[in-house]
Amino acid sequence: MLGALPAGAQGFAGLGTASADFAQPDRDRALQFPADHAAHPGYRIEWWYLTANLTGPDGTPMGLQWTLFRSALAPGGTDDGPEQLWMGHAAVTTPDMHLVAERLARGGIGQAGVTLEGFEAFIDDWAMRSTGGADPLDSLRVSARGTDFAYDIDLAAQGPIVLQGDHGYSMKSAGGAVSYYYSQPFYEVAGTVTLPSGPVEVTGQAWLDREWSSQPLAEDQTGWDWISLHLDSGAKLMGFGLRSRDGGHFTSATWVAPSGEVTSYGDGTLQLEPLAQTEVAGRRVPTRWRVRLPDQNVDLEIDAVNGDAWMDTAFPYWEGPVRITGSHGGRGYLEMTGYE
Repeated sequence: MLGALPAGAQGFAGLGTASADFAQPDRDRALQFPADHAAHPGYRIEWWYLTANLTGPDGTPMGLQWTLFRSALAPGGTDDGPEQLWMGHAAVTTPDMHLVAERLARGGIGQAGVTLEGFEAFIDDWAMRSTGGADPLDSLRVSARGTDFAYDIDLAAQGPIVLQGDHGYSMKSAGGAVSYYYSQPFYEVAGTVTLPSGPVEVTGQAWLDREWSSQPLAEDQTGWDWISLHLDSGAKLMGFGLRSRDGGHFTSATWVAPSGEVTSYGDGTLQLEPLAQTEVAGRRVPTRWRVRLPDQNVDLEIDAVNGDAWMDTAFPYWEGPVRITGSHGGRGYLEMTGYE
């Protein structure tokens, strides 16, 4: 099944390969809710991506990830057809450990999928389910388990959905690589994480990303560095830099003020500077960064809670919680792909 996925020669996981036969994002198409919470089988790649910054009773920082990926083998399929491949990733990160699990499924047999009525995204017994609200994403219960961890958490949104880029049309390169992209960054979290040492009651904040595309990388882009930050001021910051083989870094950012006002920034406004690296899985990966967004007086540093947060999955990458210092305090998540 994995052999049918795009090879990695053009960008991370082959996401820079040509995709003309698949559906293409349209700048004039307005995102529609709740319809766009469901799958978009005409597009080649899609994900439902949750990260959470949590704290246990003793104050120890913890990170949690739950992700469902859909990848189409061929254009023209249905959301529950056999041409869809599904992949789930779950992880729990503490300062001392990084626990990872992966699930793989083929469409058409009821093993994985997304249903809009009542909203549920699932693979095997891992699930993200709506528990009420005017929008299905307003209130969620999320669960997953691996061989050495499990979690069951409840999420309640305290703010609106945020459209990334130009009203959800998110540019990824100067040459036109693009995706549809929106987020729900306002979740308050409560629940239980079970570690090898036993269950821990946790609280915190979570961020859900929804993105779909047919070619989210340009052919010369090798991967990305992505951040989602919950600042102590109440503001939120999403940013990413897409790395080119020639050393370029195509950047984008979204600033969400404490009042809820959203400001989007195009290429070159966000500045991402790696400051320190960690050797993990035979690679040197930057796990401390300087992040600058001058228009919002942002000049801060993010530092990994655990530099060894390597996702040793079918397509490996780095994903973990970060601490924030400098012009702002807070906590957030860092994802980095394409480091060989």
